[in-house]
Amino acid sequence: MKRRTRYDIYMDTLETIRRKGVSAITRISYGANLPVDRAKNVVSFLAERGLVKEEEYGGTRGYRITARGGEFLQALRTVKKYLYLEGLDEN
Repeated sequence: MKRRTRYDIYMDTLETIRRKGVSAITRISYGANLPVDRAKNVVSFLAERGLVKEEEYGGTRGYRITARGGEFLQALRTVKKYLYLEGLDEN
């Protein structure tokens, strides 16, 4: 099984938050297939850069993707698409 890059993990995390709306850290960890402690680190990294925003909902802390996070997610998808196409040309 191929290891995921850091950017694949960011993309999976942002995609999970985008799909689920305001998400608790456990929901994010399940969706991005990460242990909870690593998911906390990733979400913290994304929050520091303004890509996700921490919110309270129903007495629980959750995270929502920001507009900038949505743009970053789209950029990651575009880069991944081009990298994948480049990899096909080499074979």
